Formats: sequence, C-alpha cells, structure tokens
Amino acid sequence: MPEEKIDTAAYMVPGDKAKIIKVSGASNVRKKLLDMGIMPGVVIEMIRPAPLGDPVQIKIKGYHLSLRKAEASHILIKKQRSKE
Repeated sequence: MPEEKIDTAAYMVPGDKAKIIKVSGASNVRKKLLDMGIMPGVVIEMIRPAPLGDPVQIKIKGYHLSLRKAEASHILIKKQRSKE
C-alpha cells in the first residue's frame, strides 16, 4: 500500500477531504488559524476556489471559511481517500 503524502491545504481541489496534521507559520498567522478552529486532528473539505483561484473556500466543523492561498499553505494535511 503506498504511503500517503503530506501536503498543504493550498493544493486541495474541490471535493477533497483532509485531516489537519500541523499548523505552521509565524506566530500571528498560526494564532489566527488556530482561533478559526484550524487545528491538528480536524477534518476539512475543499469547497471551491474563487474564480481567479484566491481565496479558497473550505468547510470545517460544519461551517464555510474563506482563506487566502498564503494562509492555506501553512496548513499541513493528509488527504483522506474517498469511500467508493
């Protein structure tokens, strides 16, 4: 079985679900993300990018949240496989 790759939320595509592994970045960026509920162990889903690709809209804990790609790049994730 292939090992699953750790990536950032900035590279998710619509419909992807992923588990947050780590939140990185400068202390102010990290604190902002953590205050929004983005923390290790939480599952997020990519809803859609804006027409020009930035910001992106994710679903977390039942609510929708818009993030800049620069912010999403600080969210380390492990994509979940779809249950087919």
